[in-house]
Amino acid sequence: MTAGSETEEFSMDERLLARIKGDPNYQTLVTERSSFGRTLAIVTLALYYGFIAIVAFDPSLIAAKISGAITVGLILGAGLIVASVLLTGAYVLRANSRFDDLNRAVVAAATGGGQ
Repeated sequence: MTAGSETEEFSMDERLLARIKGDPNYQTLVTERSSFGRTLAIVTLALYYGFIAIVAFDPSLIAAKISGAITVGLILGAGLIVASVLLTGAYVLRANSRFDDLNRAVVAAATGGGQ
């Protein structure tokens, strides 16, 4: 590979990158994915910190027995795990539908396949 072809390849990559960044589908993808990810992260952190706050500030609530050896803390802990799995599932569903559709549109536009 010669120095001239490296420069040409670099400028072609720069043009492709600029075309991708200017694509409205790319901008929508970045905005929606970031917003959805932030929202899910905030919900997850609120659930986890809420659980820890209950443990720290009202341990008697966590220790309260519901039936036999089953306590409120056990139910809340299991609920926290289930909520995390559901939130992950929500992200995967969105990623496999909306985000993948936008990604395909961006790739098609960048490679000359149209929008």
